[in-house]
Amino acid sequence: MSRKVRLTSADNVTYEVDIEVAEKSMLLKNMMEDIGDDVTDVPVPNVQANVLKKVIEYCEHHKNDPAYVSSDEGIARAKATEISQWDQKFLQVDQEMLFEIILTANYLDIRPLLEVGCRTVANMIKNKSPEEIRKTFNIENDFTPEEEAQIRREHEWAQDR
Repeated sequence: MSRKVRLTSADNVTYEVDIEVAEKSMLLKNMMEDIGDDVTDVPVPNVQANVLKKVIEYCEHHKNDPAYVSSDEGIARAKATEISQWDQKFLQVDQEMLFEIILTANYLDIRPLLEVGCRTVANMIKNKSPEEIRKTFNIENDFTPEEEAQIRREHEWAQDR
């Protein structure tokens, strides 16, 4: 039987998970190691319950994955790797939730989730014009037409041809 730990969100919702699931987060793993073997309750004060629930779902699905490799080779491999079917479906959420998941993965130091979240956002902007990107993310263009034309001239070398 696996040992359990209770994770309590910022809005006081508690989730009981296997310790292996919680240890997918390097932050939580280090906290639990610092507290000792008898730890059963771990606060997660910067994460709301709905986001923590999604992150736990990700960690449960990936709990048997090999340990994350943080070498240059691992990073190159991760960049070249497609997003798995399960991860794609998991990250089919509204933009606000996607960004909350990314922020939480960064805060909790869950590197694989952070990378797949960022890769998802990168795919959302891939091959899009600045105007399309602004529309996708509801970003207001604060450049005047003259300023934008000037920037395009100065950075013409970066334009697709």
